[in-house]
Amino acid sequence: MPTSCPPTAQRGPAGTQPGHRPGGHDGTRLDTVEQALDALRQGRMVIVVDDEGRENEGDLVFAADTATPQQLAFAIRHSTGIICVPTTAGELDRLDIPMMTEHNTDPKRTAFTLSADASLGITTGVSADDRARTIRVIADPGSAPADLVHPGHVFPLRAREGGILARRGHTEAAVDLMRLSGHRPVGVLVEIVNDDGTMARRHQLREFADAHSLPMISVEDLERFRWLHEELVEKVVTAHLPTAHGEFTAHALRSRVDGAEYLALVCGSIADGEDVLTRVHSACLTGDVLSSLRCDCGPQLRAAMEEISARGRGVLVYASDHEGRGIGLIDKLRAYALQEAGMDTLDANVALGLPVDARSYATAAQVLRFLGVRSVELMTNNPDKVTGLERYGVRVSARRATPTFTNGENLAYLRTKRDRMGHLLAGPELGDASPAVVPQSADPAASVRPAHTSTRAEGAAR
Repeated sequence: MPTSCPPTAQRGPAGTQPGHRPGGHDGTRLDTVEQALDALRQGRMVIVVDDEGRENEGDLVFAADTATPQQLAFAIRHSTGIICVPTTAGELDRLDIPMMTEHNTDPKRTAFTLSADASLGITTGVSADDRARTIRVIADPGSAPADLVHPGHVFPLRAREGGILARRGHTEAAVDLMRLSGHRPVGVLVEIVNDDGTMARRHQLREFADAHSLPMISVEDLERFRWLHEELVEKVVTAHLPTAHGEFTAHALRSRVDGAEYLALVCGSIADGEDVLTRVHSACLTGDVLSSLRCDCGPQLRAAMEEISARGRGVLVYASDHEGRGIGLIDKLRAYALQEAGMDTLDANVALGLPVDARSYATAAQVLRFLGVRSVELMTNNPDKVTGLERYGVRVSARRATPTFTNGENLAYLRTKRDRMGHLLAGPELGDASPAVVPQSADPAASVRPAHTSTRAEGAAR
């Protein structure tokens, strides 16, 4: 019989401590986002480096509303000389600044607009004084379209709505930094070059930052800062949900970043927010709904619901945007077709030009924090879920290994997850002596109950 959970209590968003990654993936030292924001509030410059797999370059960024000729001279001297002014669509529309082209074929989709000069108060427009004047005109909320002429020597850029969470580019990073530091949403950026004209890379950028006492941060850290300090999900509705595996309170939430819909099934009282038994379940239509034997997602889901219900306290977060490890239903089926031709689940994604695992746990962490959950006993065999939740502000006090459900169709898939993707799976069917693998019924209609033979939490080791 289903277990009836005690009444649930909901909390508001849980606070988090400011996060900071002390170095880049290559070991380059980075400063904190807080240090960069303090510098911008003081009218100073900062350096922003993007992802190492993207451009792997650094931009000098400062506020447009306080830009000085001295700052422009410094920026011109240490850059390509192309002065960009990233800002929002609203600011550009207010000044009637159109896009440079309607058909952007730039691989990075940098959104250049028509270049501009101030219509008054400048000479040729190219000097540091003239460009500083133009930049301040663009940043002035009282400016009108007639205050600018086109073309010119300053290049406004149109930032994507949603900022760094929508596009991980310098354009969006600059506008986010302006907003977070209390400036108008108009920045200045230039690409930093070495003395020989080559693009400065991370270790060179660090040397440059230290030589000029400039904070240096990464796009990655800025993105994480926003996830940790902003409320980026909203609750839509709450309803009682009796299920075959227990009774839950269902909270439907929506991401303010991309509209993704998440479901949180809460059992019992989680009011203290500590060490809550939690499962973050990646949506799998084929496994969860259609009882596919290619994976063990459906039995994992049902086992988690029953274990939470039996405990009488816990949360299951259903991540709708995790279908196919984040590549979506159609691409997952394309990967299935390649697997039928002999590829494994990892190589099939690569052959399609897709990430092996495209999932982010930022929204799941936001959902948990919205519910007041600060630390969890996480039901997972995937170490990436542990690091993913902790990265975005939810402490994993313990990891509870979950049973693995096998059948004649999913053994190769499970072995690939273990051997090539680092999942902590074991059992005789996988060539291991551990009893943590539970045979899955080949009959999709059969009730597969969790056999809790897995080892209990590894929390003491964390």
